[in-house]
Amino acid sequence: MEITADGFGVVSAASGDRPARSASKRPVDLVHLARYTLGNRALEREVLELFLTQSRLYLKRLKEAVQDRAWHDAAHTIKGSARGIGAWHIAKTAESAETLEGEALESSRGAVVETLERQIDEANGFIRTLLADG
Repeated sequence: MEITADGFGVVSAASGDRPARSASKRPVDLVHLARYTLGNRALEREVLELFLTQSRLYLKRLKEAVQDRAWHDAAHTIKGSARGIGAWHIAKTAESAETLEGEALESSRGAVVETLERQIDEANGFIRTLLADG
């Protein structure tokens, strides 16, 4: 077990690059992002810009999903994108959403979409601030 470079999280060997827990309230794990992009700032910027666009697109697809498969695919894409930038809260919510189907999906749809929308808005606001400062 080791402290991450920014001192905000703990990495355990069992969890790979993802912090087991994070004391940070930031919606994006910048240490993970730096590892993911091998410290390439231009690539970090590109990945964050892609997340800004793709997160809104797939959230829209999630909202419009009529069939379980469309819901699953949108949630899966959000999960993968979120993991790529270290947006762990979004990834966890999307991972849960991905497993929903049938009646469970219908009864949870509104709450899941609302939670993901709030989390994505928070992450995207944070990302916009980073991009403006950089």
